[in-house]
Amino acid sequence: MGMWKDRNVWIILCGEMIAGLGLWTGIIGNLEFMQEKIPSDFVKSLIMGLGLLAGILVGPLVGKIIDQSRKKNILLLAGAGRLVSVGFMLIAIWTGSIWWMVAFMVSIQLSAAFYFPALQAAIPLVVKEENLLTMNGWHMNVATIARVAGTALAGVLLVYWPISTLYLISMVAYVGLLFFTWMLRIDEGKGREAQVKTTAKSGGFMEVFPVLKSYPVVTMTVIMTLIPLLFLGSFNLMVINISEIQDSSAIKGMIYATEGFAFMLGTMTVKYLANKWKTQTILFIFVCLIGFAEMMLVFADQQFLTLVAFAIFGFSIGCFFPTAMVIFQKQMPKEFHGRFFSFRNMLERVVFQIVLLATGALLDLIGLQSMVVVFGTMSLGLTVVFFIQLKRKNIILDQMKPAAKSA
Repeated sequence: MGMWKDRNVWIILCGEMIAGLGLWTGIIGNLEFMQEKIPSDFVKSLIMGLGLLAGILVGPLVGKIIDQSRKKNILLLAGAGRLVSVGFMLIAIWTGSIWWMVAFMVSIQLSAAFYFPALQAAIPLVVKEENLLTMNGWHMNVATIARVAGTALAGVLLVYWPISTLYLISMVAYVGLLFFTWMLRIDEGKGREAQVKTTAKSGGFMEVFPVLKSYPVVTMTVIMTLIPLLFLGSFNLMVINISEIQDSSAIKGMIYATEGFAFMLGTMTVKYLANKWKTQTILFIFVCLIGFAEMMLVFADQQFLTLVAFAIFGFSIGCFFPTAMVIFQKQMPKEFHGRFFSFRNMLERVVFQIVLLATGALLDLIGLQSMVVVFGTMSLGLTVVFFIQLKRKNIILDQMKPAAKSA
């Protein structure tokens, strides 16, 4: 329980709660704004994709900057960038301009491209190695509580107040995040920082690739984390479509709440599963369940089965992602954390964007219920392929055994 006596832990979790409330009230605002202004799902996906593209383009630079700089400074600058981006969205609402919304999407994703890798690199500097699974789980739990509360709050506010209210709340939340970030005390020793700077200058972002070759467990886990993105990348567009299929605006909030609570249950359960099951077992079982949940959305016209599908998905990613994050934080050398997490962030954004565009096109062409069969089949097929690869290369995904460096 020593982790809970650390003020940094509480600051990170409180900051995540406040920022999450701001983020998710804003996301519901985005969906509402696009539903009013843009009829085509594919055009919606293009607009969402522009922001992701901006994050992808700066990815190589981000990793190098994070490894050469103090994590707290990066977090503060990214927080300030979020405030500027909310200003763009307020202008979009007041003018009715889609282009100002595009400016918001680009700027908020640029801020996220710096913020999340810096935070993931900072967590191992704040908590001890044996507490990483607990910290990752609680951090994801708090983010999920904020998501459930933020989406519920946004739904209530939209009934009584204009959409601009959501972004004013976001702005207040991001000011709160800046305050909590400023209170952080991260020990980045001079000796280690100098070592990181020397290493970073020699090869920059590209040095991640030879390091990944020395850590096949990390490489395989990175690839496996891309499978849930088929579901995550299509999540918001699917929620809009399910709402239209069931002719219910209330189902949006119900889906977010169900998935969110199931996710929290997963993050609490995985600590016990980690003591009984191998890491490899945890990752593969829950990736298979994610594919099964996608298939279940064939019954998207049935409210109960829809909610069951999102509950299975939420529980599965609640078990999957904290486990994968511990592998990354323990196995990858700390002096490469900034570049590695930035690389992973960039890779996820590339896949996320491809999925987003594909989702928009498929929803227009074949509809939701046919699309989920395609995505579910792909998820299960990729899982089988990766399992065969692990067996063939004799890779063991055991987070408790540090990877040996190659000679």
